[in-house]
Amino acid sequence: MNARLKFVLITVATLVAVGTTTSLGFWQLSRAAQKQERQASVEAQSAKSPLSADGLLAASNPMTLLHQRARLRGSWLPQHLVFLDNRPMDGRVGFFVVMPFVLEGGRGALAVQRGWVPRGFDDRSRVPQISTPEGVVEIEGRMALPPSDLYSLGEPTAGLIRQNLALPQFRQEIGLALLPLTLQQTGADTEGLLRDWPVVNLGVEKNYGYAAQWFGMAALFAALYLWFQIIRRFMNHPKDSASDV
Repeated sequence: MNARLKFVLITVATLVAVGTTTSLGFWQLSRAAQKQERQASVEAQSAKSPLSADGLLAASNPMTLLHQRARLRGSWLPQHLVFLDNRPMDGRVGFFVVMPFVLEGGRGALAVQRGWVPRGFDDRSRVPQISTPEGVVEIEGRMALPPSDLYSLGEPTAGLIRQNLALPQFRQEIGLALLPLTLQQTGADTEGLLRDWPVVNLGVEKNYGYAAQWFGMAALFAALYLWFQIIRRFMNHPKDSASDV
């Protein structure tokens, strides 16, 4: 391969590498901008006044209430208690406790993530007793999606201990038209439940970090090309010597 063809191939490869890594860097910046908009929306929702049952039921699209605070009155259905397995909190593995909550007057119902309890490692099938207030109570929380699904084989599970909670299946089990959102109960740790829910953070910093890495790689490719293909060639090029007369 002659030197000129080699130079052309290296130049083309460098342009492709710099163009690709630069594009990926800008793509990460665009992802960060999108996440910033979503984070701002989450914070704006959280800053709104707490929802009442009337406000919750009046929403034509309950998904628009996501991340908004709520203060609701109603009663628990402890007979439909569910423990979601393999759910961490504060670095420990245990169960998320989910229980249906019927709004006062029977006007509607939703699944509530009441909190977290540790798991007994000596017997994985043993669950703690959950204290549940009787009658009409008032609870506070944040409107949230159902707990994220963990990998599992087969159809959604049933029973007291489950890997995941499929709301459509749960609705059929208990015979109530549950809302598509759940309530993540907040406030003091009561009834033996821990409620140290993670703050909603979409991880914008990661995208900025990835963008910096891609731009750094683009700069490295460009610097290597500049050094080996231009500067060193110029330094090593034999100088024309003037003829002695």
